Amino acid sequence: MKIRTIIIALAIVVASAFSIEGFAAKKKEKAQKKQEKSVVTMTTQSDTLSYVAGMSLTQGLVEFLQHSMKIDTAYMADFISGLEKTIESADDPQFKAYMAGMEIAKQLKEKMLPGMARELKDSPDSLVEELAFRGFIDALQGDTTYYNIEDASLLFKDLMSEAKEAKTEKLYGENRRAGEQFLAENSKKEGVTTTESGLQYKVIVEGKGEKPQATDRVKVNYEGRLVDGTVFDSSAKHGDKPLEFKANQVIKGWTEALTLMPVGSKWELYIPYDLAYGERDSGKIKPFSALIFTVELVEIVKK
Repeated sequence: MKIRTIIIALAIVVASAFSIEGFAAKKKEKAQKKQEKSVVTMTTQSDTLSYVAGMSLTQGLVEFLQHSMKIDTAYMADFISGLEKTIESADDPQFKAYMAGMEIAKQLKEKMLPGMARELKDSPDSLVEELAFRGFIDALQGDTTYYNIEDASLLFKDLMSEAKEAKTEKLYGENRRAGEQFLAENSKKEGVTTTESGLQYKVIVEGKGEKPQATDRVKVNYEGRLVDGTVFDSSAKHGDKPLEFKANQVIKGWTEALTLMPVGSKWELYIPYDLAYGERDSGKIKPFSALIFTVELVEIVKK
């Protein structure tokens, strides 16, 4: 009985070996056939032109795949397989839809969602990718279990606005308050005038010339400072001559002041952030910065 059992077991092992070996051989044969290439026949000049056109189009492609698309060239066979499949199925509507899904997924994964995540950085909220993908797919499938797309869009807008406000307060709230405090105290000082817009100025030298229009070109000497006294720019940094520009091609606070100044005047300007660079980050000038400028109006440039 034992001998018979051993013989049957050996037979099963041998059969299995042949079966596995046969499967491996078939798989190898299939792979070899796939790798076999047909002979290229180029009987006309157009044939030759077409073939070399295809080859020439690959110049720099491998480097592009490596550096721009982050493709590991160890998987070039897979890249070529995908390329061939796409060429073969280019006119198949089902395949086109599938490929469009892949492209949109790439845009979501590499650009759209990372962009939102960057916007939310330093805010109390963050982006959970899995839920963002789920919401995206639910909307495409018309699934309104949780929200309809109109309500979701409005809520998203409100939540992003709240996150932006919280982020702004965290990053620049102190800077904004420092500017507001400075202007509030400065407005009480002797010789300081505050206009309806909130611009403050103090006359150091009163000129006798005409006042420029907003569209006039002017020449000025200036120095710009933050409320803590840090100098961030001056005309002297740009050469030994006054700077020339149109009066309406600068920040709002400057335009207003220039149109009030007679030529020959030298004023000190105290500009609220909304008449300066607003919420923009301009290098040394952080968002919500109130600014101080000493400005000398040298000349109105006549045509």
